[in-house]
Amino acid sequence: MPAYVLCLVTIDDIEKAAEMAKILVAERLAACVNIIPGVRSFYLWKGQICDESELVLYIKTSLELYSALEARVQEIHPYEVPEIIAVRIENALPAYLAWIDDCLSAK
Repeated sequence: MPAYVLCLVTIDDIEKAAEMAKILVAERLAACVNIIPGVRSFYLWKGQICDESELVLYIKTSLELYSALEARVQEIHPYEVPEIIAVRIENALPAYLAWIDDCLSAK
């Protein structure tokens, strides 16, 4: 049985987020990307505490494609060190997982 992951990526601009989502889906690295606006992020960067407005992308893909997706996000993401976190999907509707497979393998 294939394994699946939910990848979380933050970004600071809705247009950049939409462009990234379109690229990842068009290149069949992601079956679906949800863009969640209105996130306030606090983090330490280069010795400073930052307080920024961001968006979160929820990216659904297979574990098999994760490395390629990670590399592609790094190529197109504007941040020096983007947040790219993958969480393995342990349970999901089987029909939804089948749909992910169909999207990732469609040519």
